[in-house]
Parts: sequence; C-alpha cells; structure tokens
Amino acid sequence: MFDLGGVTPADILPFIAIGFAAQLIDGALGMAFGVISTTLLVSLGVPPATASAGVHTVETFTTGISGISHTLHKNVDWKLFVRIVVPGVIGGILGAYVLTRISADVARPFVLAYLAAIGIYLLWRGVMHKHTEREPRIVEPLGLVGGFLDAAGGGGWGPIVTSNLLVQGGSPRRVIGTVNTAEFFLTITISATFILALGWEAFTVATVGLLIGGVVAAPIGAYVAKRVAADMLLTMVGTVIVLTSLYGLYRALM
Repeated sequence: MFDLGGVTPADILPFIAIGFAAQLIDGALGMAFGVISTTLLVSLGVPPATASAGVHTVETFTTGISGISHTLHKNVDWKLFVRIVVPGVIGGILGAYVLTRISADVARPFVLAYLAAIGIYLLWRGVMHKHTEREPRIVEPLGLVGGFLDAAGGGGWGPIVTSNLLVQGGSPRRVIGTVNTAEFFLTITISATFILALGWEAFTVATVGLLIGGVVAAPIGAYVAKRVAADMLLTMVGTVIVLTSLYGLYRALM
C-alpha cells in the first residue's frame, strides 16, 4: 500500500472532486459513476488500467452507502429489487467469465447506439411531461443483460436497467433507488476476485480520493432522487445517457 504521509491536499483534492461529482450524479440518476470517474481520471493522466482498478474498488464502497441512503429515504421497491438483483448477479458472473475468453468490444458500439436512442426518448418524455407511471413488466431479462454487460463491457448496469425500467413507466425515484441498491450486490460479485488479487495495491492516491468524494456524495444523491420531480429526473437521466453514450460511441469508433 502506498504511503499517505507524503500526499498533499493538492495531490488528492482533484480526485475527491471527481468522486464527489460522479457519485452525486450516480446516486441521483442511477448511473454514470464508472463512466464519469474513469474518463476524468484518464484525462488527468492516470493509466487506463489503474483508473479501471481504482473505480471498481471504490464502487464496492459507494454502492453500499448509496443503497443504504436510498433505503432510508424509502426510494427502494423491494419487490422490484428481488426481481433484478438475482438475474443481475447471474449475468455479472457470466460476463466476468466471458471477459476472460473473448472481447466485448465488438458489441459495444451497438449497445451505445441503443442507449443513445433510449436517452433521447426519455429526454423527450421528460420535457413533454409524457411519463405515465405503471409497473414494469419486463424486469428479469434486464437484470441479466445489465449484469452481463457491466462485467463484460466495463459498465452498463445503470444505463441498461434504469433506462429500460423508466421506458416501461417505472417511478423515476423508485427505479433509481432500487437499481442503485441492487448494484451493490452486483459490484461485490464482479469485483470480489479482482479486489482479492489486487489487495492494498488497488489503493492509490486516486482511489482514496474517489472513495472520500464518493462516500460524502452518496447520501446527497439519494436525497436529490427523492426530492426532484419525476419529469425533471427523467429529463436528467435522458441527458446523461445521451451524452455518455455518444461520447462512448465516438471513442469506440475512433
């Protein structure tokens, strides 16, 4: 493990800010911690492999705190939680296995293009006040696909599961809270072997900074999800999906 004694505030503050911003968005909208934090870390000069390792390690803590916060704010639909967490964990295990055999890069542009289209649709529904709440019917397949893509493709749980449940008419704050809470179990499943293999070497200055910022922001994100109006949440989710998907699609095709 690295020595924190030689770390100055100037060294760690940028990473705290990234962790705070990424988790605030993720906690409030149910997605984007991995995409935002990894992208910003790489832009600051952190090697991609190190950035990925740090983000996955931090998520095991932030998703747990975010899940507790959403539970306390009564943002979790426990019936929906059970329906997505079990297939999500199964999909995560399958995705981690597949990742050791083949690359998921071929499918990534198609998934990102699909998500961009979903984001535009959600954005339109939020702006036009077209969202009518009803209980989602297609749930288990979303958990399976979301867990698989999250493990095999390095991300996808929030965008896939949250966006599609919202398209089916799910309550924005309940969907976001439930998906965030279920993500803790998914992250633990996917990251367990990874964390054991890395040990304390996973904890760099960037990781500790992300962890501090993410832990502070997690309860705030849950509060925002509870207080913001459904149409506004839908608009914000659509915006984040469109921006992150188009950016990812640009990087995948370049």
